[in-house]
Amino acid sequence: MQLELEHISKRYKDKLALEDVCVTMNPGVNGLLGPNGAGKSTLMGILTKNLMATSGIVRADGKDISRLGKEYMSKLGFAPQQQNMYPSFTGIRFMYYMAALKGIPKKEAKPQIETLLKKVNLWEDAGRKIGRYSGGMKQRLLVAQAMLGNPQLILLDEPSAGLNPKERVHLRNLIEEIAEGRIVVVATHIISDIESIADDIFFLKEGKLKEVSWKKGNTLESLYLEEFGNA
Repeated sequence: MQLELEHISKRYKDKLALEDVCVTMNPGVNGLLGPNGAGKSTLMGILTKNLMATSGIVRADGKDISRLGKEYMSKLGFAPQQQNMYPSFTGIRFMYYMAALKGIPKKEAKPQIETLLKKVNLWEDAGRKIGRYSGGMKQRLLVAQAMLGNPQLILLDEPSAGLNPKERVHLRNLIEEIAEGRIVVVATHIISDIESIADDIFFLKEGKLKEVSWKKGNTLESLYLEEFGNA
């Protein structure tokens, strides 16, 4: 899959949240880096079709996603920030629930759920209630449900929020693994989330997108500070 954003703008009354965003994203880890309030969540909302752009077009493999229904949504996996998690659900019940929302028959969902929970190291805890999960376990569960149906586009919104350093390392390794052969977009304000794993990085500042001249494995800190200061 290839994802193209063509002149995307989003206005909320008097505020321009996104301004003329143009970018092409290819398989691999695509880092969307910027401070809180830069427009990252708004852009994620447009890519998930939860929000409509004021102007511009998003294309998936050349097709306008506003004209696509299940053809686009079946290729999409989304892990929001840790919210709307059902504390009384067990991990496995949550996965079956999300599979049902995606229209995946139970017989097809069962082997997928087992495979994905093992991939994120939650199979042994699948019967525990989510309310007893750590922040890292919840985040891994969100990533697992995003992978249901083998989507070609996975969106992760602030995936390391609230995680301790060890959990962040595990999450980075997982993101790098699942990006093989698919587009993974990681929206974050934390440099270390993507510095070592991103194939492409884009800065988002006050609704404007800027592609970074950067090579994987190099340090991002100086570039980030130059662009954003202490934001």
